[in-house]
Amino acid sequence: MTTKKQIPLKNYEKFSDNKIKEMSEMFYAKMDSRRTVRTFSSEPISIEVLKNAIKAANTSPSGANKQPWHFVLVQSAEIKKKIRIAAEKEEKEFYSNRAPAEWLKDLEPFETDEHKPFLETAPYLIVVFEEKYKIASNGEKAKNYYTKESVGLACGILLVALHNVGIATLTHTPSPMKFLAEILKRPKNETPFLLIVAGYPEVGTVVPNIKRKELNEILTII
Repeated sequence: MTTKKQIPLKNYEKFSDNKIKEMSEMFYAKMDSRRTVRTFSSEPISIEVLKNAIKAANTSPSGANKQPWHFVLVQSAEIKKKIRIAAEKEEKEFYSNRAPAEWLKDLEPFETDEHKPFLETAPYLIVVFEEKYKIASNGEKAKNYYTKESVGLACGILLVALHNVGIATLTHTPSPMKFLAEILKRPKNETPFLLIVAGYPEVGTVVPNIKRKELNEILTII
């Protein structure tokens, strides 16, 4: 039964048990190859590909369907440079003064420091903002719900969409991130949530030799 507020569900196809198992295994294998990359090529990517990935992210579920996110796609060399300068300033403070010794030790396998050249090298930066509340045309505030959870789900879909077409990513969370709102001139109801670096890996890129947890470590079946 449908009403004016509902429409029929479409595009859900039921497959055989063997087929659906095969499809799930193929998808897992695809995602298991995903790695965070820290050395990027400057080779350009069609902006339409990035737009499609962001449209995919916009299909994410959200609290009361408020879609409390905004994506800023940065391709300007000038803006990328400003972001790098500001991010490296915060990262230097983090590595020098704010990070606990245990955190720095946990970061050792990744060989990271305050230097973030990928913020300029990669063809695109995607800065994701969490819309804490909406501002109506009359200036009044309208509530959004479960904003962090909603934006986190959208970011996950965005990473999958990019990996699916062979685009490497790095999720960067300088702390604090207020400088991103200032540089990108975002309204006061938006808070920086995540900076995603997107591009092709540089030839010869290497990644840390790490392992993912086994299924029995992350799954309980009751």
